[in-house]
Amino acid sequence: MSRKIFRQLKTVEEVNEIIRKHFMLKPKREIVPLDNALGRVIFEDIESPIDIPSFDRATVDGYAIIAEDTYGADESNPVHLRLIGKIEAGETPTVKVNHGECVEISTGAPIPAGANSVVMVEYTSFKNGFTSIIKPVTPGQNIQAAGSDIMQGEIVLRKNQTVTAKEIGVAAAMGFTSLPVYAKPKIAVISTGNEITPLGSPLEYGKIYDINSHTIMAAVREAGGEPFYLGILRDSEQEIKKTLFNALGKYDIILTSGSTSAGFGDIMYNILNDLGEPGVLVHGIAIKPGKPTIVASAQNSLIISLPGYPVSALSIFNIIVKPLILELSGRVEEEHQTIKGVLTRRIISETGRRELLPVHLSYKNGLHYIYQITKGSGAITALAEADGFIEIPENRVILEEGEHLQVQLYSTLKPSNLIIIGSHCPVLDLLIEFMRGGNPSLKPKLINIGSLGGVQAIKRGEADIAGIHLLDEDTGEYNTPFILKENLREHTVLIKGYSRLQGIVVPKGNPKNIKSMRDIIDKKLTIINRVKGSGTRILLDNLIKDYCLNEGLDFNNVCLSLPGYNVEAKTHSSVAVAVKHGKADAGLCLKFFADRYDLDFIFLREEEYDFLVRIESLDRDEVKQFIDVLKNREFHRIVYERLNGIKFTEASGKIINL
Repeated sequence: MSRKIFRQLKTVEEVNEIIRKHFMLKPKREIVPLDNALGRVIFEDIESPIDIPSFDRATVDGYAIIAEDTYGADESNPVHLRLIGKIEAGETPTVKVNHGECVEISTGAPIPAGANSVVMVEYTSFKNGFTSIIKPVTPGQNIQAAGSDIMQGEIVLRKNQTVTAKEIGVAAAMGFTSLPVYAKPKIAVISTGNEITPLGSPLEYGKIYDINSHTIMAAVREAGGEPFYLGILRDSEQEIKKTLFNALGKYDIILTSGSTSAGFGDIMYNILNDLGEPGVLVHGIAIKPGKPTIVASAQNSLIISLPGYPVSALSIFNIIVKPLILELSGRVEEEHQTIKGVLTRRIISETGRRELLPVHLSYKNGLHYIYQITKGSGAITALAEADGFIEIPENRVILEEGEHLQVQLYSTLKPSNLIIIGSHCPVLDLLIEFMRGGNPSLKPKLINIGSLGGVQAIKRGEADIAGIHLLDEDTGEYNTPFILKENLREHTVLIKGYSRLQGIVVPKGNPKNIKSMRDIIDKKLTIINRVKGSGTRILLDNLIKDYCLNEGLDFNNVCLSLPGYNVEAKTHSSVAVAVKHGKADAGLCLKFFADRYDLDFIFLREEEYDFLVRIESLDRDEVKQFIDVLKNREFHRIVYERLNGIKFTEASGKIINL
């Protein structure tokens, strides 16, 4: 099979125009039982077949009377009316009220003939068959007239209105047992690739679980469609072609993922072209991620082949497929929410392709702050961490820090009430879990961008708390020198945390006989580094600088010659996993992760992990609770049971004014 190259990339706008030219968006109507209509969209205006209420009814407990009989009544001169009956809710009145008479009536009961008002029971008394009234009423008072809520023939539920519990209640009041709604568009979902493994099956080496099908099916449901899982197909032209051919005409849209790129093994392009006219309409979109997307049409069916990487697949779904499903299901495009935010760090893109970049959002002081997620399109955790994505136009290369940008949300944004930005630490996960036990309303947001990133986030007012472990090479002191260098003395306090054992992790048995950083550099062993700005990265650089000082070598040259120095891991666990699976000979991380992954640990130092907090945040309940947990002995016990190499002291939770 020849290699397919993407020579004519289409813009997103061109792709949407092509789809609408070859695929008619014709929403369908269906009748669903009322109790199944929640969340659906009403297909047409609905008129009420009855008046609501259908009779005049009392709105209070009291007496049905002729209002004119009460004129002039007061406490010193009450009006006395003869009681002739009683009407409860649901009963049919059998009496008629004349002047000088009254009928006891309950809230919701029909008004008897002759009566034109209801006096509240609070302004009456009863004795010897007569009701005494001490306050006058006016005609129509305390009566809900027939049709006063809804009149027969009135349009009550309107086309394109989403059915909520309120609409269900209104429809029930009108006696409807079902509602006409837009039919859920039927979306077939298929995964392709020899490496894809069904959930629940053992995962062999080189295989991955079927992420995309389940992600895309959930996204289809969120958009108002009905997904149909057609399974996992191997990279077999015959198998894929047979399944797709059988699906034509049965579904509104057929979605596949995988087998779309320009590799020799990818066969989707030729298969789609063979299904029938017009065949492939688009092969390649000028967008990142998602370039190898294919759009085809055959037998009045639309087929969209999404890329195999999860972030790429969901990105293309959101920007190309979701609007189609929303339109077919009667939903308005505004349901794809956007929020304006401030970019916290400079972003460099590439020209010629629109880029969809997953981002975190934090909310402080009336502003949303945007943090780039640096993981690639193959990282499923980029989806789990992302609140939404920003679009970078084809003609933009640099987005500057401080720019105001629109973020398209993946789903409804849930505001956080505690934002922690800074260095990664497993103790924080346990701390948040402990806090939730005493505060179920806690909605934390943890963003791991390194210690220096945490300091900057506090400086800009973007975070409540920053976890930091920054070693100053000149003083040998942790954290305080960096805070003073950023001129944060008057604006922040340092909350003492705990110590952690930091060291070099190597495979079990230490096959390369590593004893120090010197061994790694001299033997030119492969390491895995941490992200710029992290405390561990600073520690590594300090160790290399010490080596260079002793040997009279240039720091930059040594770094360039050290294999893996430019390979960055975002967390301690990523370092340990890389060493465990032989991707690196060594790396720096916490002792806990060495133990977790059964690695040898070469102790370097006991580092101080503390928390930077702005002074004005100290009064917030969530921050107070955070500090209290740091002091809590029960929490310390839990940490010691689960994590090795962590030590709390009497100073933990202490507020240090710098």
